[in-house]
Amino acid sequence: MDFNMPFIDIAFQAEISRFEDPDFEECALRNCNEDPKTRQIVIEELRNLIFRINIRFIFICRYFSRSLYVTERGECNPRRTDDAYLLRFLRCRRFIPALAHKLMVRYEDFRRKNIHLYHCNPFGLHRVKDVYGGTFPDSPVNGRITLMRFGLWDIEKVPIEDVVRCALVMDEVAALQPKLQILGVTIIVDLEGLSIRHVKNLTPTIANQIVSLMGVSFPIPIHGIHIIRYNWFLNTFFYIFKQFIPTAAWERLHFHGYDMSSLHKHIDPEYLPPEYGGRCRHVVSFEEWVTKVDKYKDDFMVQEFRALGFTVK
Repeated sequence: MDFNMPFIDIAFQAEISRFEDPDFEECALRNCNEDPKTRQIVIEELRNLIFRINIRFIFICRYFSRSLYVTERGECNPRRTDDAYLLRFLRCRRFIPALAHKLMVRYEDFRRKNIHLYHCNPFGLHRVKDVYGGTFPDSPVNGRITLMRFGLWDIEKVPIEDVVRCALVMDEVAALQPKLQILGVTIIVDLEGLSIRHVKNLTPTIANQIVSLMGVSFPIPIHGIHIIRYNWFLNTFFYIFKQFIPTAAWERLHFHGYDMSSLHKHIDPEYLPPEYGGRCRHVVSFEEWVTKVDKYKDDFMVQEFRALGFTVK
């Protein structure tokens, strides 16, 4: 290790690590129902489930002369079935193969329908800037805490597709990390400054994409989504999103308005900045995050992102 390296750089080297830390086994058991003694057995169950369903689907398609790309029956053809890949989905669904498979189907369906979002340089989205207000130190209870500020989105300079792409890149990077697969993510959505000009850009298609990226279609465990500092535009804003949010996900959605004491009931002030009544002063901005991930990306990440459709130098 280079002892002259700044602490933040050491932290970002760990940020893209795919090392399975044995120290997280207890947390994995608590958060994901992952037992080291039965982990491999469950992985094989999911792999066999994918194989059985796909074989049945191919037979049905050939029998009825239907396209193999049809997925309405819940089939998918994942590009990877190795242990590390399947673990992402199992950890997100408490090691229940059937639920992990359903999530995988939704993820593959999202990629197929939104492949254009991957046609970009994932590390060249700096202009989105403050829409992603940053990440706070990881909490043992809330996992990675990420701040989104749609009211700071400059609609004149930043297309809505790039706002969505930023969330997509953050999700795909997070999904690579065993630590975040186990710890999960908590999202704070600060709507201060949101205007009708912003809302006009939120088409049903965009709303569906954002909801999908907030855990509905991605293998990222979401502890909660906390909506704060909003005005009367909230009704219009969430009317667009409501139709795409599954009933179970509503249980993780919390509305606090300007009442920070309400937010503190869910997130310890130790992990929140002073702006939200907290004591945390170390916030990693999106610009810093994407710059550092770009700097420390390895060959595996480059190949993985290229396989997804991203343009990575």
